[in-house]
Amino acid sequence: MREITIAVVQFQPTLNEPDENIRRMSDFINKICTEQPVDLVVFPELTTTGHECGLRFTDYAETVPGPTVSRIAKDAGNTTPMSSSAWCPGAKVESVLYNTAVVIGPDGELIGSYGKVHLKGEERLAFRNGFRFPVFETEWGNLGVLVGWDMAFPEAARSLALDGADVVAVCANREGLPHQDEWRAYCVARACENSVFVAAANRVGEEPSYQFFGDSMARSARAANATPAWKIMPKATALRASTWTWCARRARSFSSSSAASRWPIGMW
Repeated sequence: MREITIAVVQFQPTLNEPDENIRRMSDFINKICTEQPVDLVVFPELTTTGHECGLRFTDYAETVPGPTVSRIAKDAGNTTPMSSSAWCPGAKVESVLYNTAVVIGPDGELIGSYGKVHLKGEERLAFRNGFRFPVFETEWGNLGVLVGWDMAFPEAARSLALDGADVVAVCANREGLPHQDEWRAYCVARACENSVFVAAANRVGEEPSYQFFGDSMARSARAANATPAWKIMPKATALRASTWTWCARRARSFSSSSAASRWPIGMW
C-alpha cells in the first residue's frame, strides 16, 4: 500500500433532516479536498439522518445505489483532487432496512456497501443484521469498513485483516462519556491486533436520549509512533463545533470554528 492521506470527519448531523445533512457532507468533501490531496474521507454512522429516528428510518432509507448515493457520488467525482469516501446511511433491500456503510470511489463510482453486523439496543427494532465483512479494492490498497458497535468484537476487524484489508474505516455513533475509554481502547486494540491502520469517525452533539463524545482518530499498529486525536484536540471544541481531523503519515487537526488553530497529531 502506498502512502495515503485520510480525512476523518467529526460532526453533528441534524436529526430527521437528511437534505441538510447531505448538503453539509458535500461541503465537507469539497472543503477538505480543495485544501489538501486526500485519498479517503470517513464520515460517522447514520450521517444522513441522525441516530434517534425510530420508525422514521423507514421513510429515510433508500436502496443502494439511490438518490443520496448518487448525490454524494457526484460531489466525489467533481472534487479535485479525487478522494474515496465511506459513510453510513440507512439502506433498504425490498422491505428490509440495514444500517449501511457506503464506499464511493474517486470518480463517483459505487465501490460497495457494508451492512452493520452487530446491532445494539433499539437499533434492532429498525434494522436487520448484516451477515458478512467485505473488503473493497481501491487504487491505493484494500479497505475494510466497520460500523459503531462492530468495534467491540475482535472477530470483525480480524476477518477484514485476514481478507487483506490495509485500512479499516470505522463509521460510529458511540455515545455516553463513561464509554470514552472503551472506545479508545477498541481503536488502539484493533489496529495493534491486526497490524492495520484504523481511521475512526465518531460523531459529536446531543439527541434526546444520547450525548456523543467524538474522539475521532487514526491509529496504526505502531502505537509508540501514533498520537491519538483525543490527546491533542480540546474536548470543548470537539463537542461544540463541527470538527475534522486530517490523518496521514503526517497529520494535523483543523477546527471549522477556527481554521487557523492547528495542532500536529503525530506520525504513523
